[in-house]
Amino acid sequence: MRIPWTITFRSRQRTTLRQLLLLPIAFAAVPCAAGEPRPLVLTGAKVFDPADGVIREGLQVVIADQRIVEVASAPKVDESQVVRMDLTGLTLLPGLIDLHSHLLLHPYNEAPWEDQVLRESLELRTVRAVAAAKATLEAGFTTLRDLGTEGAGFADVALREAIAKGIVPGPRVFATTRAIVATGCYGPSGFDPRWEVPKGAQEATGVDGVRRAVREQIAAGADWIKVYADYRRRKGQPPTPTFSQDELNAIVDEATSAGLPVAAHAVTDEAIRRAVLAGVVTIEHGSRASDEVLGLMRERGVVLCPTLTAAESVARYGGWKPGMPDDPRIKEAKEMFARALRSGVTIACGSDVGVFAHGENARELELMVAYGMSPLEALRAATTTAAKVLRREKDLGRLAQGFMADLIAVRGDTLADLVTVREPVVVLKEGRIEVDRRSRP
Repeated sequence: MRIPWTITFRSRQRTTLRQLLLLPIAFAAVPCAAGEPRPLVLTGAKVFDPADGVIREGLQVVIADQRIVEVASAPKVDESQVVRMDLTGLTLLPGLIDLHSHLLLHPYNEAPWEDQVLRESLELRTVRAVAAAKATLEAGFTTLRDLGTEGAGFADVALREAIAKGIVPGPRVFATTRAIVATGCYGPSGFDPRWEVPKGAQEATGVDGVRRAVREQIAAGADWIKVYADYRRRKGQPPTPTFSQDELNAIVDEATSAGLPVAAHAVTDEAIRRAVLAGVVTIEHGSRASDEVLGLMRERGVVLCPTLTAAESVARYGGWKPGMPDDPRIKEAKEMFARALRSGVTIACGSDVGVFAHGENARELELMVAYGMSPLEALRAATTTAAKVLRREKDLGRLAQGFMADLIAVRGDTLADLVTVREPVVVLKEGRIEVDRRSRP
């Protein structure tokens, strides 16, 4: 029997039995009736729907069967059949979406990427990913697109299924499995060429080879296909385009035949151009995109996921600290983001979390604002815009009737200060209370 309520504790806290018995949490919020849980009515909060960009007061949100069934000042409900949850003093908004995550990675200052790929067991990496998924959900990110397991095979598919079945807590996951790289153009690299060293993605060559890789990943459970349109050829070398136009065209064509979209890692201008012409849906990073290629992206509706936090994090690992002159990585990211904003290209939230700590995804929104985007557009990048990228704009990313009841409640004015989303007070996913910190100051 599935219990229709959830008690969530932060992993670093110790809770005694006496404390547990005294906690006024989710038992009262969504009790179990005979059979199905009763509808939940959220009251007292200001309500923010990114679609109209307005924070409204005096509204109540009614949730039933995992969805928002009404948003009104006086909803028509049978008081004897509902449970009310008081969110006075909080602002309610949709759960956040991160389109570029790596649940199977952990911060590079804990272990270098190559060590994670070559030395950490698949079992250890999967257990870490379970903890990462929990931290992500507790941070208010209720949906992730996981862009590659980086040597961990198809573990993202298993994690996606475990979360969907309620075995472990976590966000809704869109999996890409292994990702596709050109032969000889990915890491770990720099070893004696006599040895075949495991790679962080699936290698493929030629039109037939890339089609086969796409088919294999789809058969294994991929929701998206990710391709590395450029990378360095040898360790220490700058990135260059790695797949030909024909190869990229074949990847997108094969994925499209199966109804799947394609995301492209691309930092060089030529690789971005080729990927856009091939028909990818998103460009990841886009560091050196020219004004011309950004214009091409805008014309063709290709979305940019800028991964600003990854650039900042790698700079920090190299010794950079706030207040110092910009590290070259940060300078490049700022300049790219400014060009992107001027171009009018659609920008969505994609942080590359895994390079940095899971649960810190909101840093991407903060950097978007710091680099020139309005708070409203940053919130849309992580809600309505991201939902559209996932082809789920009709049920994710909004606080409106008929949409999935993925919601967070925060303290303060989110449109004035995005820091408010860093630690949500309440997190709901599909109408279930996953986090309730209302008793904390």
